[in-house]
Amino acid sequence: MRFNKYYLAALSSFVIWGFFSLALKPLKDYASLDILFYRIFLATIFLLIINLVFRRNEVRNDVAAFREMEKATQRRTIILTCLGGFLLILNWFLFIYAINHVSLQSASFAYMICPIVTTILAFFILKEKLSRWQWFSVVLCIVSCAILAYGHITDLVYSLVIAFSFALYLISQRKNNQFDRFVVLTVQMVIASVVILPFYPTYSGLLPTASLFYVLLVVIVILFTIVPLYLNLYALKGMNSSAVGILMYTNPLIHFILAVFYFKEEVHLNQILSYGLILISIVVFNERLLFRKSKTE
Repeated sequence: MRFNKYYLAALSSFVIWGFFSLALKPLKDYASLDILFYRIFLATIFLLIINLVFRRNEVRNDVAAFREMEKATQRRTIILTCLGGFLLILNWFLFIYAINHVSLQSASFAYMICPIVTTILAFFILKEKLSRWQWFSVVLCIVSCAILAYGHITDLVYSLVIAFSFALYLISQRKNNQFDRFVVLTVQMVIASVVILPFYPTYSGLLPTASLFYVLLVVIVILFTIVPLYLNLYALKGMNSSAVGILMYTNPLIHFILAVFYFKEEVHLNQILSYGLILISIVVFNERLLFRKSKTE
């Protein structure tokens, strides 16, 4: 696997997401659903403006390409795009809830499981091949998660739901790669907005009045939603899902560092050991990139 623009895009997306808690933690006094509502609505508005004003040619080309497809391909594309929107809603809500109402480390743990789930699902669903070293890396990841889950079975079950939702998102969008990724992301946000809009009047709280809420929401929407999601979808055009999944480990590693050194959360020996194994597993999974001459995968 060469270090190319797709690899850089995937790595950049997870590094950006690693710092998400810096913008999310100050909003802990707001309900998770409210943050989710406004995040999706604002993201949809921004994406529609960008596509309809600045990227009209790309939209026209994708519409024309969709019309030329066979009916079966059209149905598959619609299903995969809608599925992506639903999975994003589920993943975002659970992640926001974990950050603000459980602990930062519990959210990190979900994204420690996710690469393993993604890699295994990609092997069985997409038939992606892994080398012996890469399988050894997966085993190291499983051991590290088992160490971290010891004594926290409830958190493990909760984290598995978050992990499976994002892993399935990656797998589904690896198959949905015929169109411009920015256009696909816009359609998924529109779908997400349509799905949650009926729930807004009943489940939303009072309209926030603090300017900080809206400033942070704009930062979350642009820097921690649109940019990394686009980079992630772009990376899937040139990388397999398992490779993108393993790079996801940069996300919980940054979360863990922030939790310990910035938010001063308590850390235990098993966590240090577990995250140490994760670092080793990342190196092992990418041994061809790090220790061999560059070559096309």
